[in-house]
Amino acid sequence: MITVVVVSVLLSAGALGGGWYYSGELLDPANARPGYRDEVVSSTAGTVVLRESRVTALPGTWGLVWPGGSAEVGAVVERAGGGVVRELRGAAPPDGTRVRLETAVWPTDPRTARGLDYAEVPIRTELGDAPAWLVPATSSTWVVAVHGRGGSRAEVLRVAPTLHALGLPVLAVTYRNDEGAPRSPDGLYHLGDTEWRDVEAAVRYALEHGAREVVLYGWSMGGAVVGQFLGRSAQAGAVAAVVLDAPVVSWTRTLELQSRERGVPKAFVPVAELVSDWRADLDFDRFDLAEHPPAHRPPTLLVHGGADGTVPAGASRDLAAAAPGLDWPVRYVEVPGAEHTAAWNADPAAYERVVAGFLRAEVVR
Repeated sequence: MITVVVVSVLLSAGALGGGWYYSGELLDPANARPGYRDEVVSSTAGTVVLRESRVTALPGTWGLVWPGGSAEVGAVVERAGGGVVRELRGAAPPDGTRVRLETAVWPTDPRTARGLDYAEVPIRTELGDAPAWLVPATSSTWVVAVHGRGGSRAEVLRVAPTLHALGLPVLAVTYRNDEGAPRSPDGLYHLGDTEWRDVEAAVRYALEHGAREVVLYGWSMGGAVVGQFLGRSAQAGAVAAVVLDAPVVSWTRTLELQSRERGVPKAFVPVAELVSDWRADLDFDRFDLAEHPPAHRPPTLLVHGGADGTVPAGASRDLAAAAPGLDWPVRYVEVPGAEHTAAWNADPAAYERVVAGFLRAEVVR
């Protein structure tokens, strides 16, 4: 009997330890910041050779980032001898430099990256001022852009010219625990459960500075933030339309996918949720938008890559299938072969046509 008790205690402790580790991977902002896992082999004018990996061989347009620099890479020209030759716009770093490919192609600002005038504006949140970019335009409908976990407002630079051409001002926000933004009291992400209040402050800013209504545009965890805003904010009625790109519409299903991708036993997922609840007071059921739809359900464009290994496209498919019964007008577009938040990168022109067509139909007067 004693042996059985000891084994049970050890197994429970091991599960809790694994759950604590997995919870830390999810909640600690430091664990969301990507490193430099790939390597430059060589470069010439117009091309760069990267050591072959699953990421460096992905099709489309990507940002190439290294400590202190960045460039834009395009289509794969050749794969041979363990290297991937890609089109290069800009200067590559020295041979042997550790790099990473990013979906957010330009880690700069709207003027440097896309030739768009902008202002840096402070958004007064409950924790202090959070910086945002404001790209002005003519419409009284503003776009409030919400990046994903570990990302930055540079996410919006891919679609900023399309939004600007439609006459829509863009407010690209930061939220708690972002660089330059206030730290949360516990220093942890709350996966949308508190971050939505920072987006509420941004919507309030827009309404106080000329907007009559807003479009919320969220990527990845930004989708979870948008979902919580729609369900819990007094400002939700000001949202005329929503665009979600590879959004988290169920954290449980997202964690189950990531556990498979990382080789973590699925049994750790409920334990990680329990530990995350202890650490950050999170109700994971609340994030399942199909089971618990938000109170305000405006017309929504939902885009997801079919090869997303970070946030499951299946959850987006299920939300789209459930939407008619929820009285939620959702248009779902899946991009075959696209990785996480990489639908634009796979085919920028097609992505921009879909977004522009949706917004013309819903909000452009």
